[in-house]
Amino acid sequence: MFSQGDPALAVGYVRSGGIRLSVLSRMGKEAVVAMLGPGEFFGEGALAGQTRRIETAAAVVPTTVMMIGREAMASLLREQPTFSDRFIAHMLARNIRIEADLVDQLFNSSEKRLARTLLLLARYAQPESSHTVPQISQETLAEMIGTTRSRVNFFMNKFRKLGLIEYNGTLKIHRSLLSVVLHD
Repeated sequence: MFSQGDPALAVGYVRSGGIRLSVLSRMGKEAVVAMLGPGEFFGEGALAGQTRRIETAAAVVPTTVMMIGREAMASLLREQPTFSDRFIAHMLARNIRIEADLVDQLFNSSEKRLARTLLLLARYAQPESSHTVPQISQETLAEMIGTTRSRVNFFMNKFRKLGLIEYNGTLKIHRSLLSVVLHD
């Protein structure tokens, strides 16, 4: 969709598929900061005066995105209360998620961070969800939780042996994985 450093001219809305948001440090280390799905916005910094993208947004599966120019988005927010309410709800939910991610990174083990990330990716809180995770590599999971791919592999095998997940081409998350996150 766009690369880090590109001009910030529009806000994106995911209609279908999935988007990975990542940042690249000056040292060349990449960090995945979010995986987004249908109904989510991205690139909102364009509305807040950000002139250049601070992240890269890339499709991870076949994806349909609507890009809304900065001026058109501002106009929609002013003139369409329903749309404005939805966007504000999205921004508040994103803020809560970022705070929870920070707490997770600071206080939880890599095993708990992986379990939480898998549950979030599977959208376990949504009853209509199939609780499957879009195709994602162990390397990407490692970048998301701040550990190595070998640690992710170890925990994925552990979760599978415990019957918390299934994977053979697709990754299915069972609600019982919550016990890893909730157990102290």
